[in-house]
Amino acid sequence: MTPKDLRPDLENRRQQTYVGRTEAVTMATIDRAADRIPEIITWLGEHGVAPAGAPFLRYRVIDMEGAVVVEAGVPVDDSAIGASVEQSELQLQSLPAGRYVTLTHHGHVAELKDVNAALMAWAAEQGITWDMSTADDGQHWACRLETYLTNPVEQPDPHQWMTLLAMKTT
Repeated sequence: MTPKDLRPDLENRRQQTYVGRTEAVTMATIDRAADRIPEIITWLGEHGVAPAGAPFLRYRVIDMEGAVVVEAGVPVDDSAIGASVEQSELQLQSLPAGRYVTLTHHGHVAELKDVNAALMAWAAEQGITWDMSTADDGQHWACRLETYLTNPVEQPDPHQWMTLLAMKTT
């Protein structure tokens, strides 16, 4: 995939409350973070809270050679969450409002590394900068999301899955 093949959108997104769990993983063990999504959905169901959107991974810190701080999350209506989240291992967080570059990828999640690279190149060509900073421990992102739009139970073929990438710009 090349940057010219991409058809990203620029959109203004509102703040979104979510329930999440943060993991420090490596690129080799990143599946551990994604494995938290069913746990969060189960917890929400046990507490009578319906998800307000599709589950996602939020990449907070990325060091390709070291630790990746990633959060599994599920959007919720903040008025539906009570104090019970404070008594769990989960956190109530908010995705920041602002301008985002978004791109929907139709295909296997293993392709996302290449899609992300092409999206980064496209943004550079457009003069778009990300709301992120670099420190000794990696890139710190204001908001970088992979939102999983396909339920694997309903569509078992991973080559048919849809993933929304959304990255906050400056």
